[in-house]
Amino acid sequence: MNELQKRLETYKRLGLKLTPQRLAILEYLENTREHPSAEDIYNALKDRFPSMSFATVYNTLEVLIEKGLVKELSIDSSKKRFDPFLHSHHHFICKQCGKIFDVERNFDILIPEELKEFEVSDFQVVFSGLCPTCKKK
Repeated sequence: MNELQKRLETYKRLGLKLTPQRLAILEYLENTREHPSAEDIYNALKDRFPSMSFATVYNTLEVLIEKGLVKELSIDSSKKRFDPFLHSHHHFICKQCGKIFDVERNFDILIPEELKEFEVSDFQVVFSGLCPTCKKK
């Protein structure tokens, strides 16, 4: 079984209805290191699928979040961004261009005393500033 067949089997096992549009959205997410918004994905695919609506993209992303295939990032106040990389990692967001970069480093974080009674299942460090490109401008 090749890689594509394995992915399709995983999607079917999760109960995803595999329409051509959904497969294109999944393929887009698998092949990007960006942290796209629903609008970014829609704009990237609308020429290939002229009948696809923005709602299709947004609803597909909601299903992918529910199935645990994508994470929603809440680090860009202007729009929801999505991360297809589910492993624990952190982010840097450029204040000028808005681009989000992965930070693949572990940090020794102590749980604050006021959270001792809580069950912390995940945390994320978000850096912000200027990316190298914007810094040069």
